[in-house]
Amino acid sequence: MLQLYRMRFDGHLLKRGFWLYVWEITGPQTHLVYIGRTGDSSSSRASSPFKRIGQHLDPGPNARGNALCKQLKKAEVEYEACTFEMVAIGPIWPEQDNFDAHKPIRDQMAALERAVADELQQRGYRVLGTHPRRGNSNEVILQQLRDLLDPKFPTRCRPNQALL
Repeated sequence: MLQLYRMRFDGHLLKRGFWLYVWEITGPQTHLVYIGRTGDSSSSRASSPFKRIGQHLDPGPNARGNALCKQLKKAEVEYEACTFEMVAIGPIWPEQDNFDAHKPIRDQMAALERAVADELQQRGYRVLGTHPRRGNSNEVILQQLRDLLDPKFPTRCRPNQALL
């Protein structure tokens, strides 16, 4: 039987640059979050969050950049039965002209990504994926991220209380 589905997005999500984003994935027995960023590790490119949506969920055998899809499969989540919501913040920095200028910002974004993942985990969210530690995050920007994410991701339980 045919079904009607909707997708709505803000055109600002098409802007290239260094963004941080958080996916909230809910399903019949699933409530997960996934934290990511734009700003490739192998080139000076920093794509838009909109471009990352399709890359993250591409189940194809030759897909690249589909980290979220791989994490959902690993967690044995039937992702086609889930609802996905992405919140994106940025661009925090613009896309850079060359790789030498790109690298320090990429590393700063990785540190922010890790800090947000750690914080959401402490708030009681089940965070998918790994977030390598690369230096210290910019505390001013991290506080701005907290202020923007707090209403959407409030504390769900005490920090040491496990959630399923």
